Amino acid sequence: MEPLTLAQEIIDGRRITREDELSLKYTPFLLFPQAFRFFTFFVMKFLSFFITCDLDELCEGADSIRKTFVGDKVDLCAIINGRSGRCPEDCKYCAQSIHHYTSCEIYDFLPEEKILEACKMNESEGVDRFSIVTAGKALTGKEFDKAIHAYETMHRECRIDLCASMGFLSAEQLHRLHEAGVTSYHHNIETSRRNFPNICTTHTYDMKIDTLKKVKAEGMYACSGGIIGMGETCEDRLDMAVSLAEVGVDSIPINALMPIPGTPLEKLPRLTESDILRTIAFFRYINPLADIRLAAGRALLTNDGEKAFKSGASATITGNMLTTAACATIRSDRQMLEDMGRDVTPVYWKKE
Repeated sequence: MEPLTLAQEIIDGRRITREDELSLKYTPFLLFPQAFRFFTFFVMKFLSFFITCDLDELCEGADSIRKTFVGDKVDLCAIINGRSGRCPEDCKYCAQSIHHYTSCEIYDFLPEEKILEACKMNESEGVDRFSIVTAGKALTGKEFDKAIHAYETMHRECRIDLCASMGFLSAEQLHRLHEAGVTSYHHNIETSRRNFPNICTTHTYDMKIDTLKKVKAEGMYACSGGIIGMGETCEDRLDMAVSLAEVGVDSIPINALMPIPGTPLEKLPRLTESDILRTIAFFRYINPLADIRLAAGRALLTNDGEKAFKSGASATITGNMLTTAACATIRSDRQMLEDMGRDVTPVYWKKE
């Protein structure tokens, strides 16, 4: 099958599911164990379609899927690091873990005035949504109450959509955020189920999926993706894409690892642009309705990701990142996208 043919099938209603990926792998083996070698080869051939097909055609097909289901609107989001450092989790990529020795800043939950100032600045620049991101397994107690109050203030004084990324929250906490004006919740699954224990041992993949299910049950916009370039296989990336499709997430941030000194992954090589573009493209094939969002690692892409927006991407984090350097600015992002003919006007400006 050719990429453009598959893209048209997806536009016409086909969806790539775990059955496509796995049914051939296991059923014949259970019925006819002697056929194991043949079906292992057959499944690898199926998976290798996204890995070995012509990159330009794959990206062209992904862009046609994006245009059909998402259109030309590019969703811009911005974040503020609301609480930094001292995280008890051992995620190997992260500068904020207490298990690693990095130069990460350490501070408690920011004053509301500073958060509100950042929110208003991003709104004035035409960003679609603004998120408070906090280090730690979960934001709880008085600091969670401070976050609720900050969101209530932003919801009252601003028109920008509000998002939160605060770890493993309960259904009750998610409901409180929703009532305070938060419409989106971000919670990355990071990698595939198989590879997850290689990246983190202090919480589980199932905990991640359960949190996303709570977000969906609350009726919030679910944002979840991961990081590529952490030593995973291409099959791991495909499996992650399928897992996100199964949950039905609305936004998928794709981060390319920018190795941070002092973390266990500090010496891993950086990904090539073609590797990143291929991943973005097949995520679009598997998640045709979602926003495929550029996140960390845009410095590895030509012109801050111009090609990625022609390869299935429909959204981006803009402005400051958490603990990695951002080269693009909100204004440079908007200019690049406008030059490409994309719509970067937020809904709240269109209502004026």
